[in-house]
Amino acid sequence: MTVSGNVWLIAGGMLLAIVFLVSMMARLYRKAGPHEALIVYGFRGTRIIKGHGTVIFPLFEICKGLSLELMSFDVAPQQDLYTRQGVAVTVEAVAQIKVKSDPESIQTAAEQFLTKTPPDREGLIRLVMEGHLRGIIGQLTVEEIVKQPEMVADRMRSTCAEDMNKMGLEVISFTIKEVRDKNEYIANMGRPDVARIKRDADVAAAEAERDTAIKRAEATRASAVAKAQADQERVLAETLSQAKQAESQRDLEIKKASYKEMTKKQEAQADKAYEIQTNIMQQQVIAESVKVRQIEKEQEIKVQDAEIIRHERELIATVLKGAEIERKRIETLAEAEKQRQILEADGHASATRAQGEAEAEIIFKKGDAEARAMNVKAEAYQEYNQAAVVDKLISSLPEIVRALAAPLANVDKITVVSTGNSPSAGMNKVTGDMVSIAAQVPALFESLSGMKMEELFARIKGIGDSSSKADKPADAGKE
Repeated sequence: MTVSGNVWLIAGGMLLAIVFLVSMMARLYRKAGPHEALIVYGFRGTRIIKGHGTVIFPLFEICKGLSLELMSFDVAPQQDLYTRQGVAVTVEAVAQIKVKSDPESIQTAAEQFLTKTPPDREGLIRLVMEGHLRGIIGQLTVEEIVKQPEMVADRMRSTCAEDMNKMGLEVISFTIKEVRDKNEYIANMGRPDVARIKRDADVAAAEAERDTAIKRAEATRASAVAKAQADQERVLAETLSQAKQAESQRDLEIKKASYKEMTKKQEAQADKAYEIQTNIMQQQVIAESVKVRQIEKEQEIKVQDAEIIRHERELIATVLKGAEIERKRIETLAEAEKQRQILEADGHASATRAQGEAEAEIIFKKGDAEARAMNVKAEAYQEYNQAAVVDKLISSLPEIVRALAAPLANVDKITVVSTGNSPSAGMNKVTGDMVSIAAQVPALFESLSGMKMEELFARIKGIGDSSSKADKPADAGKE
């Protein structure tokens, strides 16, 4: 074997020895995790290793781990616990306990629990906790236990602190899960509060309904007031509109009357008698039209009154909501009614005044037209000549004879009894009587007028002569 071979052999042996030593040291070196503490006891005494490691020499030292993790278990005594009132209750709680992190507490806990299993350790701690819980429950009432669980937990932690310190432990938290009793004391305990809460809820609901009703009534009242004001404004606007319409109608009638006056005056010069009759009929038509308009206005006023009454009834039916609301509503409606009556009275007065003015204007125009027509008629009579007078008399004679013979028209049957051969016998007697009646017409005219027929015809001749003489100078002037 060469020298280089021996060197490699020695190096390999040394390497194996180093690996063996390292593995042995690794097996002898123990590390403590953050959740535990190592309790080492032996020829170097008792040591506590926490958060680092140490070498354990076999045969000379022994190492055991003590858990520092949080222990959570139920604290529920099997027997009932009696409160200060003597009421038996069953309390179930949850406790979280751990070993303190300082070396003295770890050593104390190791002395007491290192050789015990976790269930045995929790059993010992539970007994201590249940004893303290029994003493605390005995000092409190059921109401305090149920309503102040945090107070119970604080007293439990403060009471157990000394005993836990003696065992190297600390109480992280203590929480009551459930409190119950066999006599339904807890269930009955809440009934007064439930009744009170229900009563408060009913009172709050009633107050809310009252406030809602008040708000609704106020809104209804405001709506009614606004509606009444709108109705008043509408009535005022309609009254003003009707007044304007009456004024426009009056002006139109005045213009129509003026136009008709001018037209009829011109037509009267051509046919004065026909124009007079036409004017009379037109005036009757105007009078009937005025009456129709008056009736229409009266009906419109009645419709407005009925509409106002309907609105008032609607307001009365919708606003009644309580005594105070009724009073306010009545005051509001009274004020609105007062304003409405004032506005309506003003509107009716304006409409009546406008209508009266229009009717007075129409009556004035009618009288003026009639006066003008009579003047035209008088002028026409002044222009009658001899031929016109004779024609008027002669044309009136048939009407007089017809009026005298009218009774004979109502005779259905005539029986003639003739006893002679005279010319006035038989049917000739009837015609002779008619001729005699006709012959009596001039005498009747003379008795009614007080003027002789001869004198009348003599005057007619003079009238004709005077009219001809009056026309000659005018003709001469023209020439």
